[in-house]
Amino acid sequence: MPTYEYVCPKCGIFEQFHSITTVLSHCPKCGNEVNRLISRNQNIIFKGSGFHVTDYRAGDYNKKAASESSGSSSSPSAGENKSTKTESKAS
Repeated sequence: MPTYEYVCPKCGIFEQFHSITTVLSHCPKCGNEVNRLISRNQNIIFKGSGFHVTDYRAGDYNKKAASESSGSSSSPSAGENKSTKTESKAS
């Protein structure tokens, strides 16, 4: 069931969780008429298969994701493979 946003002239903006077929016409707190707002739905997460976004990604992304999930990294960490160059002057 989706969450809908409504505005009441007395109470302000509030959210209501109900089915698609339910129509809310009056505020549950004060009883005034309410108007439904257009929601932005900002928190959509595409996880798993079945989405165009996840099924048809670029090959580079899939390779990087596979290397990260296996624990290997293409770049060395801060402490690994650090070579120090020292110069010694002949006196």
